[in-house]
Amino acid sequence: MTRPDEPARNDQRDQTDQSRQTDQPGQSDRPSPGDRPVLLVAGASSGIGAAVAARGADGGARVAVCARRAGALREVAEACGATPYVADVTVRGEVDELVAAVVRDHGRLDGVVANAGTIRPGGLLELSDEDWDATLRTNLTSVFLLARAALPHLAAARGAFVTVGSVAGLRAAAGASAYAASKAGAGMLTSVIAAEFGPYGVRANTVCPGWTRTEMADEEMREFGGGLSLDAAYARATVLVPQRRAAAAEEVADAVLWLLGPRSSYVNGATLTVDGGLTSVDAGRVPFDFTVLPR
Repeated sequence: MTRPDEPARNDQRDQTDQSRQTDQPGQSDRPSPGDRPVLLVAGASSGIGAAVAARGADGGARVAVCARRAGALREVAEACGATPYVADVTVRGEVDELVAAVVRDHGRLDGVVANAGTIRPGGLLELSDEDWDATLRTNLTSVFLLARAALPHLAAARGAFVTVGSVAGLRAAAGASAYAASKAGAGMLTSVIAAEFGPYGVRANTVCPGWTRTEMADEEMREFGGGLSLDAAYARATVLVPQRRAAAAEEVADAVLWLLGPRSSYVNGATLTVDGGLTSVDAGRVPFDFTVLPR
């Protein structure tokens, strides 16, 4: 893998440059459109990825969106003014071509969001080899491939890499072995990126959402809730969440954009939970907490 010639000596920009920066990547007083940061969002055809693309574009970034579903991706791109790239981020050649195309078309690459994901539930004894392999390839290998292709460009731009993980990678649950293992692995891989490329000016962090209202989560809720409405199913699934609701995709996107932006300039190798407080709950004390009642 190509690397810069030497590590950056200091990851802090001069005071004049810092004073011009704001929360969102892309918000700047520089007049030239070509100077606006370029953000690549993988897995952007719906849900959190689409919300990140929209928020990033609103903040002034030039956004490139990637997914396998061409039709849905085109709708997202048209809605926020992003550039669409149809690619499978589990395939090395397609990832290499994707990153090269983004840099060729936009001249730089300042941020990457690894958001491609899938879930194939099943207990350890029931999960097929194919489901295990597909889950790890989508949720973990894609992060590796994106990082390997993008890191030289991110180092040149002193950019940032954000992986969208899950609280499932932080807490164990029966029936989600492949998903949990892949998300845990993606988080650790992102921390390795932070350690290895921090000296080159790159930051890498993981956002771990809890239940978030997306197309994929809606499918799970339909199975979980049986005949319940989606609202009722989400309410039941989030009864132990202190905020008593699922997140909106935009709420997760705001955390991702913060980690990409200059106001998180000393945040590196971190895991940020966006879960309404779920992972702060002591499961062993729930039976004694009489304020947690069924709805």
